[in-house]
Amino acid sequence: QVQLVESGGGSVQAGGSLRLSCAYSGDTYFSTCMGWFRQAPDNEREGVATISSGGSPLVADSVKGRFTISKDIAKNTLYLQVNSLKPEDTAVYYCAARRTFCYAAPPLSPQRYDYWGQGTQVTVSS
Repeated sequence: QVQLVESGGGSVQAGGSLRLSCAYSGDTYFSTCMGWFRQAPDNEREGVATISSGGSPLVADSVKGRFTISKDIAKNTLYLQVNSLKPEDTAVYYCAARRTFCYAAPPLSPQRYDYWGQGTQVTVSS
């Protein structure tokens, strides 16, 4: 089992920035294949960015250039730096992990992930 706890969400004005964190614990050796997802009201959950076990990132086109994914293996923490926020970025942001080791960045499809955090709300006002 892997436990994931997100933090760092909040309310910001358009153009602002946040850094989301996801602390992971438990049986993490084969679960370092991770990603960030978001879900806005009445929308399906969508992938924002993922990262391989070795740190190779994949960022969705919709947020490329504004969002950056990274992780600190020593601290067992996954990050998402979100810049130049827009009202359409408003959503609950989740981190997730796959029950596998991955050499390439994993897919953005939420169905491919085994463990999920509880989410952190990001609200962007215009």
